[in-house]
Amino acid sequence: MTTIGFLGLGRMGANMAARLIGHCDRLLVHDLSAEAVGTLVGQGAEAAGSAAALGAQCDVVFTSLPTPQIVREAVLGEDGIVSGGSPKILCDLSTSGPKLAAELAGALSPRGIASFDAPVSGGIKGAREGTIAIMVGGPDESYATLEPLLQCLGKPFYMGVTPGAGQTMKLVNNLLGAVAIGVTSEGMAMGIKAGLDPARMIEVLNQSTGVNSATRDKWPRSVLPRTFDFGFAAALSLKDTNLLLAEAEAMGVPLQLGQVVRSYLERTLEDYGPEADFTAMAKVVEGDAGLDPER
Repeated sequence: MTTIGFLGLGRMGANMAARLIGHCDRLLVHDLSAEAVGTLVGQGAEAAGSAAALGAQCDVVFTSLPTPQIVREAVLGEDGIVSGGSPKILCDLSTSGPKLAAELAGALSPRGIASFDAPVSGGIKGAREGTIAIMVGGPDESYATLEPLLQCLGKPFYMGVTPGAGQTMKLVNNLLGAVAIGVTSEGMAMGIKAGLDPARMIEVLNQSTGVNSATRDKWPRSVLPRTFDFGFAAALSLKDTNLLLAEAEAMGVPLQLGQVVRSYLERTLEDYGPEADFTAMAKVVEGDAGLDPER
């Protein structure tokens, strides 16, 4: 049993942090939202008061934050986690890219801090129920300490010792997931324009070789009912896609479908605003097909 810190209590982070309660001696949490902190305190956590306080008091600190820049500042900044002390393990659950993972490992290792990148996939429901996939990169000698905590959150997959191994796996996963939304949007738009019933189309696809994560989950939950509220912002999906494409370009790997998805996401934000869900990509494709996205 150890003292655990958790920084970042958004829709994913709050649910993951809650699953650690009862699996450590103390769980200290921090977020810019006092309401989010209060909710976790009401469940048995303690308010740390700052990121630095997490570093000063905790053996293991988790971060779940929206962008690489925010992660970097939260960990290495003037009032960041390591300014307060040296936890034994820092585990970033954010999708923040391989480049930052390598930077953090390079900065933390000389301080005796084991740095892990461990982005997750499975959505808010998976975070709440402990069914998310966790893709982990980091030093194998410290993984035995971290793994039981990760198992409280979901199913961890150790990808290797290279800093950024987990981030690379997550970017590949996100590429496939985003492309699934884009290509499903295109196929559905064609069928709808030809007069097919969209609900019946999804039934057929889910019993056929066209089945994918979008047909199984996103269309039934968010697109067919026209709510477009799956729970993942198009802005965050675009951030992830830009990370993916930058890494792929540096590696000399052309990702033409990734370029298409980026264009769809950019147009989703232009047409439907910064709060748009990533499933609203379907409305962009429908508009291109001459369908009424607001039908």
